[in-house]
Amino acid sequence: MNKPLVGIIMGSDSDMPVMEKAAGVLREMGVAYEMDISSAHRLPDKTAEYAKSARDRGIEVIIAGAGMAAHLAGVIAAHTTLPVIGVPIKSGALEGVDALYSTVQMPAGIPVAAVSIDGAKNAAYLACSILSIKYPEVAVRLEDFREQTREDLEKKSAALKNQK
Repeated sequence: MNKPLVGIIMGSDSDMPVMEKAAGVLREMGVAYEMDISSAHRLPDKTAEYAKSARDRGIEVIIAGAGMAAHLAGVIAAHTTLPVIGVPIKSGALEGVDALYSTVQMPAGIPVAAVSIDGAKNAAYLACSILSIKYPEVAVRLEDFREQTREDLEKKSAALKNQK
């Protein structure tokens, strides 16, 4: 998987610390991605073109993160039929609640999947789940990750019980 299958886009460079977590998960899962900055409000033409050209570039899932008004994921979804996962970013006076509402309150026919505020890791895991339908190696990596998580929690549980 050398060509990017996932597009990660964010509204500004201040979103990078959160969105880099999605990139980290995709790297761990062996899923190639591309990353860009494009504001729905300040770069509307670039944002629309990014979405319109994504499928032709080989992108199969888009993760869009933005704070405050957070229209980025919705604008992307308005210009493509690819799956779009919105990551509301904690920022501004409402600390991400406004971004969450903007991300989840989409009109019928223009869906955006949404994860928690600053939930970029889960956005990447969801992207991998979507890709696993077509790419069995991604399905295997996801199951391996979940099994490792289960084993780690069992060890922590046993260690806690042994502290008595």
